[in-house]
Amino acid sequence: MELAAVARKYQEALTALAGNVRPVFRYDKPVLIEGGDYPGIWLECGPLEGLVYAKHSPETAKANHEVFFDLQREDGYLPCLVRKEKTGSGQIQMVVPIAATALETADLTGDEGFLAKAYRSCARWDAWLAAHRDTRGTGLCEAFCEFDTGHDNSPRFKGLPKQCPGNDPAVCPRAGKLPYLAPDLSASVYGGRVALAKMAERLGRSSDARMWTDKAEQLRRLIIRFCYDPEDECFYDVDADGRFVKVRGDALTRVLGEHVVDPPMFERIYARYIRNPNEFWAPYPLPSISLGDPQAARDLPYNSWGGPSQALTALRAVRWFEHYGKSVDLKHLMTRWVEAILASGGFMQQMSPLTGEFSTSDGYSPAMLVFLDFVDRLGLLESQ
Repeated sequence: MELAAVARKYQEALTALAGNVRPVFRYDKPVLIEGGDYPGIWLECGPLEGLVYAKHSPETAKANHEVFFDLQREDGYLPCLVRKEKTGSGQIQMVVPIAATALETADLTGDEGFLAKAYRSCARWDAWLAAHRDTRGTGLCEAFCEFDTGHDNSPRFKGLPKQCPGNDPAVCPRAGKLPYLAPDLSASVYGGRVALAKMAERLGRSSDARMWTDKAEQLRRLIIRFCYDPEDECFYDVDADGRFVKVRGDALTRVLGEHVVDPPMFERIYARYIRNPNEFWAPYPLPSISLGDPQAARDLPYNSWGGPSQALTALRAVRWFEHYGKSVDLKHLMTRWVEAILASGGFMQQMSPLTGEFSTSDGYSPAMLVFLDFVDRLGLLESQ
């Protein structure tokens, strides 16, 4: 690829990201919003985006966490989103645990006050989830609606409500076979507990650290016990009748993202699904639904987690490819995304896993961050 073009696109991304740092409802510092069609910040992605942007603006990285901490309800619930004019509460909408990104942000900034604040807030969030999202008593975290996991327009939740009734995230809709035991939501809680243990140790709370470590390990085992199909070697939702909801989607990558599985299990899953060109190793990885799943969308519908490769999935890939020693494959994934974004007219949300054609929401911060982060990691501009 032409390095001059990479440099121009890199600067475009920096300029556009700065323009997406804006004020939101009832918070006194600007935050990096999602951008494009999404004029706000979401719990599932805003903290991670702030962390990736920390190299360029450490204050924004902290703000992208503290906006949720400062607007946390008395009962411990974290708002699922914050727009310019309101907060949202109709779902939990979490993927990468905010505790994990807060810990990394504290490490980068050296702000111990921020670390203590994050610990208190994330511990209360864990308690809220345990109290309201384990109605079946399994110890796992349950999905009540489509937006809980951010899987908009995915066959995973086909025909089911997008939000909780009355915008109350503690109320499960009476629809289909809900609630689902959700492997990815449970993995997010697990990753949060791992981070809480590290936070507690840093803060001199050794007994708390042991407690969080024990709770995390118990949950890790439960995820595998309930949500792993050993025949398929895949993680699925489990419906209210105890049956697997067999959609091969990127919920699998989110379980891997929190390092739930040990290396031997990972290698089996990786070979069968992730590195398989008929499943997730598409020409432009990673599709939101496996290429081999008949439920996958074959076109590029608007904002679809039903098939297209999503910028958010790419942004999260670094967190587990490196952990499991897949640096060569990560380099390939990053290169394909950089090439595709260079060839596109802007910074959009999703692309065809087969052609690299983009669609949905130009001015999308995650796509800009993918470009910046991947160009940096690939060292493309080091000689510039």
